[in-house]
Amino acid sequence: MNDILSLKLYTRVARLGSFSAAAREVGLSQPQVSRLIADMESELGVRLLSRTTRAVVPTEAGADFLARVEPILVALEEAEHSVREGTDLRGILRMSMPTSVGIREVIPRLQPFAEKHPELRIELTLGDQRQDLIRDAVDVAIRLGRLVDSTATARRITNIRRVVVAAPAYLERRGTPLVPADLSVHRIVGGPASAVPTAWKFAKEGQEITMDLEAHLWTDENEGAVAAAAAGFGITSTSEWACRRELEEGTLVRVLEDWQTADIPVHAYFPLGRATRAAGRAVIEHLVNSFQSDDAAIPMQE
Repeated sequence: MNDILSLKLYTRVARLGSFSAAAREVGLSQPQVSRLIADMESELGVRLLSRTTRAVVPTEAGADFLARVEPILVALEEAEHSVREGTDLRGILRMSMPTSVGIREVIPRLQPFAEKHPELRIELTLGDQRQDLIRDAVDVAIRLGRLVDSTATARRITNIRRVVVAAPAYLERRGTPLVPADLSVHRIVGGPASAVPTAWKFAKEGQEITMDLEAHLWTDENEGAVAAAAAGFGITSTSEWACRRELEEGTLVRVLEDWQTADIPVHAYFPLGRATRAAGRAVIEHLVNSFQSDDAAIPMQE
């Protein structure tokens, strides 16, 4: 078991670039972690990590060792899970997702899954800025929009509608746009959801229009963009998930409803590919089943 612990610690030090950070994850001291890995290096007869005052990085041999060890550790965990009595998942499940998706859609749906697996700890990283999934040991990441890396292992979860919205008070002051070209004279609220190429693309009766709009107020979090639009700053383009509550409450209303906007695909990314832990696969299966009955989701087209 100590050998397995040393291997797990090595993978975390290599990914995090820090003995201290890896030690905090498992509740050990930094000297303990350093000693265990040094002992492993001595037994293997090769230096796995290059240690400097600024960083800890894998050597060439260490990088190759890391790539071979990580799938083995996942397989060991899967084997342990398969022989345990019952179907309860254990350990830590690390998930990453945009803030709006996490707060408004995923967290409310996770409770039944968590109750079914009481021995499983769930760690959520919320943020609209993409992270290094391998370094942070993320089991599964939920992402909106087109796949950035076509070689990544991913599963389509669902599609959601894109909407263009504004506060009623703003529209009373500035008027309601009737065609996409009208947006050029309006105040625009920008954020991650409105910064993609399809955010301001419209279609109607065979006509396609793409508006190149400059944001008058911009935020790096989609929650901020929705809040700004609801406060009357201007018009924003976002997912229906991100503003469903505001639409229901009437603090935001849709504009240009008779123009078609591009659907937003939702994917689950699996950083370790086929070696993804059972917990990562299970939680996505749970979410897929949950989203299938969601009125805000629209049928996927293969």
